[in-house]
Amino acid sequence: MRNLREHLTEYYAPKNFNLFYFFGSFALLVLVVQIVSGIWLTMHYKPDAGMAFDSIEHIMRDVNYGWLIRYMHTTGASLFFIVIYLHMFRALIYGSFKGPRELVWLVGMVIYLALMAEAFMGYVLPWGQMSYWGAQVIVNLFTAVPYVGPDLAEWIRGGFSISDPTLNRFFAFHVVALPIVLILLVAVHLIALHEVGSNNPDGVDIKKNKDGNGIPKDGIPFHPYYTVKDIFGAVVFLAVATVIIFYMPTLGGYFLEHDNFTPADPLNTPDHIKPVWYFGTFYAILRAVPNQDMGVLLMVLAIALLFLLPWLDRSKVKSARYRPIYKQMVILFAISFVVLMWLGGKPATATYTMFAQIFTGIYFAFFIALPFVSKWEKPKPVPERVTK
Repeated sequence: MRNLREHLTEYYAPKNFNLFYFFGSFALLVLVVQIVSGIWLTMHYKPDAGMAFDSIEHIMRDVNYGWLIRYMHTTGASLFFIVIYLHMFRALIYGSFKGPRELVWLVGMVIYLALMAEAFMGYVLPWGQMSYWGAQVIVNLFTAVPYVGPDLAEWIRGGFSISDPTLNRFFAFHVVALPIVLILLVAVHLIALHEVGSNNPDGVDIKKNKDGNGIPKDGIPFHPYYTVKDIFGAVVFLAVATVIIFYMPTLGGYFLEHDNFTPADPLNTPDHIKPVWYFGTFYAILRAVPNQDMGVLLMVLAIALLFLLPWLDRSKVKSARYRPIYKQMVILFAISFVVLMWLGGKPATATYTMFAQIFTGIYFAFFIALPFVSKWEKPKPVPERVTK
């Protein structure tokens, strides 16, 4: 009961939360759905290279409501990343990564990495054409690691090629190891957040203005006010998810690629190997340069720089509401991220590669310019208390 009071009824959150603050609770909701649906899928799935694809077909055709559980899981994976990207975008525009929330941001970024690993390994399990060849491409990237690269790639594969040992390893990590890691990281993320308090669209610290009882004047108890709001948002979110699951579960090949409805064939390489959409940004950066080792370095750097945001942004003002130049930078960065995501799913033609190089430059320009802009920019006056 004490923990419930500390994290719900006695946890005071800023009273000016907007729609962007739904996505944290949505992420928790989708995580639960993914775990529950995943447990049901494992009851019928066979982690065997000769049987995996057929076991998916068995789930879809013979298991009662198996198609529904499978589509809940595949749609949930994409919805998870949509929610996470919007959650991260909210942190960027309102400066939620800045002090005193550096630890909250860092743990959140580790969750993002664990989620990418979880999604990638789950993507391989259906053992379709794109699953197989996508795994081939991604695992081969580890050979670019100096000194230990080839041995590391061989260890991940469990042999010299993507085969049955690879599938077994990925299944173990996807079903057991990474979900446990994710649950623990989410718990740490929430504890760290409640220790320092939530940010708000104004970037104002509500703990500075308290009444005689020590309660923030601009805060309201998380429960019942925001729990009711989150429940309403969850109903709307689940309604949208239901429409997708029942009427367009593949979403034109974005949520489930058409090539993955064909069994994996090691002797038949697809004309165009592409990642699932939520990895598109980093895959486009990888392909933006002709040298593979340089591409891998840029891809790793693109993720690593996100970890350094709390120290790259030197401005004392958090919210983009009062930082006009930073606001434009964030918008441009978000556009480059989405365009690269789209380019990652396109063939590596000269035209698409040229655009990938341009938007890769814009992506990295954000991080290069941030320390200078945040130091020189003259922000607008920040209010003492939160606004609407």
